[in-house]
Amino acid sequence: MNAFSKLAACAFAAATLAAPSHAMAQDFYRLATLGPGSTPYMVMSTFAQIVGERIEGQVQVNATGAATQHAIETAQGQLDFFMWSASVHDSMQKGANMYAQIPQAPELSEDLRAVFAFPLGLYHIVTYADSGIETLEDIKDKRVFLGPPGGGATVIMGQIIEAATGYVANEDYTQVSVGWEAAMQSFQDGRIDVYINPTIPPSPVIEQIAISRAIRLITLTDEHFAKPEVQAILNRPGGVEGTIPAGTYGENQVNEDDARTLGSIVGVGTGAHLSDDAVYAVTKAFWEGVEETRERTPWLRQITLENAFVDLNLPLHPGAERYYREIGMDIPEELVAVD
Repeated sequence: MNAFSKLAACAFAAATLAAPSHAMAQDFYRLATLGPGSTPYMVMSTFAQIVGERIEGQVQVNATGAATQHAIETAQGQLDFFMWSASVHDSMQKGANMYAQIPQAPELSEDLRAVFAFPLGLYHIVTYADSGIETLEDIKDKRVFLGPPGGGATVIMGQIIEAATGYVANEDYTQVSVGWEAAMQSFQDGRIDVYINPTIPPSPVIEQIAISRAIRLITLTDEHFAKPEVQAILNRPGGVEGTIPAGTYGENQVNEDDARTLGSIVGVGTGAHLSDDAVYAVTKAFWEGVEETRERTPWLRQITLENAFVDLNLPLHPGAERYYREIGMDIPEELVAVD
């Protein structure tokens, strides 16, 4: 069991220990996130831990499945908290992309609310230094992990590669369809040539990969960014551009230049079915607790109140809104829920 498997097991055990059934108590919450090896897992398992230490109830973490399905389940009241994504929510509202075959998706999207936004991170396009892959065009005929089956990150990264190079998955390169943790292990075992993960640098996942072998981060070039198709992806809801400095992962990162890439904004979402008091208590517990945790957790320093409303394209839950008003934050009119 690797470090991330152990973290998953510990988070699940801590969150569910002595927890009552949801039917018996309103303070038992079900949270779903992406699997170990992803930024949402790190952020949301930390969210569950911090909240669980400060409220009477518990937060049960389910780190399986895709965010697209988690949104549906939250809207239906089967989950209480989930990883919201600006681009995925836009597709849900429109019934497009991964929701094209779910006719009720636009209606269900109206039952989702926001707690806060945070950066998913930057797409790390990672290969081993001795793979012979130095540019995005070099992935031709290679085995590439874009993200888990049905995931929003998978859709976005496939679109980025096609827009930048013209390469289509399973025509010009082999798309490896496994979960986050299995992909990391497969990459370390040499069964994947290129491993892509949208994660906040310095990412513990990439640090673990770079411990034993030299890695290279593939960059998007000026020519790639100049293409209208790439600009369209960059300008999607929640789209951001950024660079990963050459020395981020130490001596085993062979890049001489920074890697330029894209990223996404995601966040913690909830359902309209939760009471205002419950979400207020959870929101307050997290933000008060995160201040104590941030200094010893480098990646958590990007989870800030200043960025809590960035690219939100769904209204705040009234309970979360109450907390933000209480501490003196201005709430944009479009983020106020109208029930």
